[in-house]
Amino acid sequence: MQPIQELRDLTPGRVPAGLTEAAQPVVLRGLVSHWPVVHAALTSDEAVADYLHGCWRGAPVAIMTGPPEIDGRIFYNDDLTGMNFGRADAPLPALLTELLRCRSDERPPCYYVGSTTLEDCLPGFRAHNDLDLAALAGDAGSAPDALASLWLGNRSRIAPHYDLPDNMACVAAGRRRFTLFPPEQLPNLYVGPIDFTPAGQPVSLVDLKHPDLERFPRFAQALQHAQVAELGPGDALYIPSMWWHQVEALEPFNLLINYWWRQSPAHMDPPVLTLMMALLSLRELPEPQRRAWQGLFDHYVFHAGAETAAHIPEHARHALAPLTPQGASNLRSHLIHRLQQRQD
Repeated sequence: MQPIQELRDLTPGRVPAGLTEAAQPVVLRGLVSHWPVVHAALTSDEAVADYLHGCWRGAPVAIMTGPPEIDGRIFYNDDLTGMNFGRADAPLPALLTELLRCRSDERPPCYYVGSTTLEDCLPGFRAHNDLDLAALAGDAGSAPDALASLWLGNRSRIAPHYDLPDNMACVAAGRRRFTLFPPEQLPNLYVGPIDFTPAGQPVSLVDLKHPDLERFPRFAQALQHAQVAELGPGDALYIPSMWWHQVEALEPFNLLINYWWRQSPAHMDPPVLTLMMALLSLRELPEPQRRAWQGLFDHYVFHAGAETAAHIPEHARHALAPLTPQGASNLRSHLIHRLQQRQD
């Protein structure tokens, strides 16, 4: 493994220009060091809990809970028929109290709140704890409309997974270790089911804390390409779209705020839907037919250019025209109609 590239001496709160162009992970030391919640974290866990309590307006939070035996690993059960954790809704103050209470336990239960929208959980939090994303403005000329989420709990390990959006992960309290793998390491990560997952995204079945290289021998190659960094309060990490990442919370009390944004129009559908449709319609075809369809995908998708439909009059290109909100709606309706016909 190698360290993730770092940038230091940044202007707090301002994402540097050109960050996303190389599509490589970057640690941004001190990027959110100006946040009041970070100042609270540098005082004590109790100060962070008080700060969060002051922002809370009564909405319950969804908590993943697991027994001490899972050692913080949010994952499947032993035979992959279910999960090794349960789910419950609770008031945020009750969770904060429990996190503070069990800090000194040698083997505490695992408590993990993940991907909880800040505006729902802590309205007003971003008024004093936020990032200036203007430097990420693309062709539209405006900052991306980022979704900000909260991740709170004690020691936890989230298995390597990818996200479609770009991600800015900001450590507000505690410490977190990030281990990243480039997208091309997928064959070496031994990923589990794509439609039955612990938290929505497919995950690697390898336990990075205790990798079983007899069962998962190619994972040794993945580790050679891994990048790792440990972040403390005020630090941030840019994780490009589709990079696999494990996130490990290292302290008895940890808080992370992340920002997700897409570098594609909102009218585009998630590509994983295409993958699932391909499993349904292409994977079991005879090999010569799969090769032919691979050529079609290369021609119309992966190697498409201005010449792909240049021989068709613009008014007659339909699905081959540049995708617009109306075109996306028309194509989606066409697909739904075809799928309904198949069901009938």
